[in-house]
Amino acid sequence: MNKMIKNTIATVALSTVMACSAFAAENNPVNLDELLTKLEQGQLFQNKQNAQREAEFMAKKDQQVQMLNDAAARRDQLVQRSENLETKFEENEIHLADLSDTLNNRMGSLKELFGVLQQVSGDLQGKFKTSIISAQFPNREVFLDELAQKMGQSSKLASVEEIERVWFELQREMTESGKVVRFNAPVVSAETGTKTEQEVVRVGSFNLVSNGKFLEFVQQTGSLAELGRQPVDRYQETASNVQEANGEIVPFALDPTGGSILGLLVQAPNMKERVEQGGTVGYVILAVGAVGVLLAIWRFIALSLIGGKIKRQLKDPTPRKDNALGRVMAVKSENPDADSETLELKLSEAILREVPKISAYLTFIKIISVVAPLLGLLGTVTGMINTFQAITLFGTGDPKLMAGGISQALVTTVLGLVVAIPTLLLYTILNTRSRGLISILQEQSTGIIAERAEAEAKQGE
Repeated sequence: MNKMIKNTIATVALSTVMACSAFAAENNPVNLDELLTKLEQGQLFQNKQNAQREAEFMAKKDQQVQMLNDAAARRDQLVQRSENLETKFEENEIHLADLSDTLNNRMGSLKELFGVLQQVSGDLQGKFKTSIISAQFPNREVFLDELAQKMGQSSKLASVEEIERVWFELQREMTESGKVVRFNAPVVSAETGTKTEQEVVRVGSFNLVSNGKFLEFVQQTGSLAELGRQPVDRYQETASNVQEANGEIVPFALDPTGGSILGLLVQAPNMKERVEQGGTVGYVILAVGAVGVLLAIWRFIALSLIGGKIKRQLKDPTPRKDNALGRVMAVKSENPDADSETLELKLSEAILREVPKISAYLTFIKIISVVAPLLGLLGTVTGMINTFQAITLFGTGDPKLMAGGISQALVTTVLGLVVAIPTLLLYTILNTRSRGLISILQEQSTGIIAERAEAEAKQGE
């Protein structure tokens, strides 16, 4: 109140100064007498204004006192109401506790029943969210969610209809898990991302297939989508078989885990991805192996042709120059007068000319069979170096950072062995065959020398 009076006095003083200034500005005095007169008039005018303001202030003061009294009365009224409500609340709590005790006594063993029902409802809700049967019967978990919240938060009892529906949903889940059914549903394509209505075959609660492809049930949206990557052909063919079946028993790749094993199968890298994991060294190994196999095939065909001609020459005593044995046998007719020793040297020379043609590129194939595992070892060392570099930079917290180097280390070793083993077998087969052909030439050469030596012995007698 004192502060309000001080503010009022300050306002009056300021107004007086302003009024005097305005009065002096409007009536410029000519001499001192006029100035004194005008100041006296201004003081009287200001006194009238001050009296008026003081009267207004006193009137408002009474009004403020009345407002204060009204507020105090309102406060007292609210305090009384608060006390009444608090008393009522305490009485209600006591009454509610009495009713709860009465309810518990009347429920008896039913309380345990409703507790089990609430627990089963919560468990079924989580089961239905992940079950592929929900693709055919959607929104089953909504009722269970509402029932669990009703019994858990508001402590209300479930009705007979709600209990029967929980039993029905549980029984339907068990019944449908043993059926193979067909139904139409929208399916999201993995290639285009568009959703089209398709016929879907559900195999129990394990797998979903459509158009020969495995599907996945997206829990967040409750929709069906093709797997971004399908398993290998031998599994995918069973999906087509079960969809085309008309009541008969067909083999099917069933995933008893509900999709976990299928997820691991589609994550397994195929042959192309495994080769790509080998990196540059892996491609070099495959290129070298391809060269070795092509050479082996070419030499196998060449040795087969050479062997066929030699076999035909064995049946014909007349030497022909279109085969190795014929060219060796022709040495006998070309040197009819040579003694057995000279003829032996001539035949050895002819055989030596045929050996490079028969055993051509076999040494190169053998080198490939030896170099391939060494290249695999090179890739292994390179991959381990990359792995240790990743460990040095990022530590061992994330295994994915080391997966690239480890994959290269393992894949190149496998590729090296895959190339080395068949090329070594091919070299052994070709080398054995070439040695057999050379043995035929040497055998026939020895027979020719023996005939010449026998003829010389008869002439000497």
